[in-house]
Amino acid sequence: MDIIIEELKGSHRDIAWSFREAEDSDHLLNSYIDLGRVWVSVTAAGETVGHLQAVPRDGRVWEVTNTAVLESRRGRGVGRALLARAVDEARAAGMNRVVLATATADIGNLRFYQRCGFRMTHIVQDVFGPAQGYPAGLEVDGIPLRDQVWFELAC
Repeated sequence: MDIIIEELKGSHRDIAWSFREAEDSDHLLNSYIDLGRVWVSVTAAGETVGHLQAVPRDGRVWEVTNTAVLESRRGRGVGRALLARAVDEARAAGMNRVVLATATADIGNLRFYQRCGFRMTHIVQDVFGPAQGYPAGLEVDGIPLRDQVWFELAC
């Protein structure tokens, strides 16, 4: 893999374009973009090709709130490297769990997180809709975007 993973040194908003790869609600994105820590995957030429944001929650838990990899770089281990770095950092910080959520319609993400060792904990219905700032009629691979599934990994 021809990338390095490093903590973002500037404002999270400097890579808002990457956050928008994974978030369709501008309202929701604005509520969390400045929180927590962000790691970026950077090529040898200095191009940012992905990121991961983790936010401390109650107790000793970090939540991965946003992560994305440029489409041209997917399937090459970038997302796995970002997630591994966040989990390593969570362990080093004394956390006992890392949690995250994704759309139940995104079969690729469901496979990915399970392959990375995460376990499903629960489903929240009707998270992705106009009342939450998402455009009506969103789909992922022909599946209506409605519900959210939560995952966790013990550190």
